[in-house]
Amino acid sequence: MKHRFNKNNYQRNNKPAPQPQGLKVEVRGDDVNKALRLFKKKVSDSGLLQTLREKEFYEKPTTKKRRKKAAGIARNKKRLRLEQEQYLRRPKRY
Repeated sequence: MKHRFNKNNYQRNNKPAPQPQGLKVEVRGDDVNKALRLFKKKVSDSGLLQTLREKEFYEKPTTKKRRKKAAGIARNKKRLRLEQEQYLRRPKRY
């Protein structure tokens, strides 16, 4: 059986090789400590460790939903508390 030319197969097979994705930090002037700080900041900002911790163990969907709901409630309480503190700090206008 002969294979016919298929445009989709041709495009799929001739893609450029995928570049390795990751966080890069360039060390300048033998300042490894500064590069390490920058790397830690990049990892923290990307949320890589957070997702790694979440995927370390299986979490049942109901547990995940309960955890997210509790986090939302905590965020809302914090927002209300901060608004109340800001309201109480305002100087009264007479």
